[in-house]
Amino acid sequence: MEENKFYSYNHKDLPKGCQYCIKGQKMVIFLTGICPRKCYFCPLSDDKFQKDVIFANERPIISSKELIEEAELMDAKGAGITGGDPLAKLDRTLRYITTLKKHFGSHFHIHIYTTLRLTTEPVLQKLYKAGLDEIRFHPDLDASTHWKKIAFAEKFPWQVGIEIPCIPGKEKEIKKLIDYSHPYVDFLNLNELEVADNQQSKLIELGFETKDDFSYAVKGSLELGKELIQYVQEKEYPLAVHICTAKLKDATQLSNRIKRQAQGAKLPFDIIDEEGMLTRGALYLEELSPGAGYREKLKEDHEEIIERLKELQQEVKKLNIKTVFDEKKPRILISKSDAKKHVKKFKKLNLKPAIVTEYPTYDQLEVEVEFL
Repeated sequence: MEENKFYSYNHKDLPKGCQYCIKGQKMVIFLTGICPRKCYFCPLSDDKFQKDVIFANERPIISSKELIEEAELMDAKGAGITGGDPLAKLDRTLRYITTLKKHFGSHFHIHIYTTLRLTTEPVLQKLYKAGLDEIRFHPDLDASTHWKKIAFAEKFPWQVGIEIPCIPGKEKEIKKLIDYSHPYVDFLNLNELEVADNQQSKLIELGFETKDDFSYAVKGSLELGKELIQYVQEKEYPLAVHICTAKLKDATQLSNRIKRQAQGAKLPFDIIDEEGMLTRGALYLEELSPGAGYREKLKEDHEEIIERLKELQQEVKKLNIKTVFDEKKPRILISKSDAKKHVKKFKKLNLKPAIVTEYPTYDQLEVEVEFL
């Protein structure tokens, strides 16, 4: 079986939601960490697991306005809604779908990931009326109690899929699910299983191993996925199958989204590299500059520092330098060339100049900081 150009494997066409994601065109909405299930392989970070928090990509969200801003920043063509289980906060889910469709139009493609625990026909009816284009169910492999609910989704003219992690040792259970669900779904998405650095994931404790020292992907997961594609082909089931590999997520999906976000987040003087990272000059105060404990310090109140920096920004402007004030990480942003050109003048103002390369995402995670 040959790997496709996205570092994954597929039988028939990829689901429409996957096609958008691979191109980096979908905003990822983490709608809530609340979920009726507590899977032993759950990849959620400890600060999201069973916590009612909302993110659009890396941005914390408290309003629909911020949701739209993040989508516009990356020129999103759609959104994937995940969790937790978004149905645990159904009203919020419906509101976000409606808001995005109203603002961007019916062509804005929205898909959702959900367990079957909270699925009912009335709930699916509400999701469809709100404008949902594609629904992906995550059934429990060890209990078929809720599997009958998969058929409910067939009543609506949208795309229906099963999306599950490809768990080594669960070949029998997955084949049973395929046999049961194939008349009701359009596609099967098999995610290469990955070990998560959190308290909930018990994969290592249960004896699973990563395929090498440089990967979080679980040994045997990809191989099982390929066997399952062959199983579907041999059975001549009509559904499409896609193995979403760890490499696809990192090297293609995330990479393309980052590059897309860079185009929207860049300032006039920023330099964008081939990976979508932004390089710019930055002026800090000594007490709040990148270094030990910097990320924790950013969570504190910095009203006084902001006031001082804004006063100093006026002095910097006198040097005929274009500046942008960054209130999230209190600092003055300038071009790389200006940062190098006026080092002595900045230091006389008690500013700490640096060349910074960082992600174009809301958290602006630093990749490299070179103090001048």
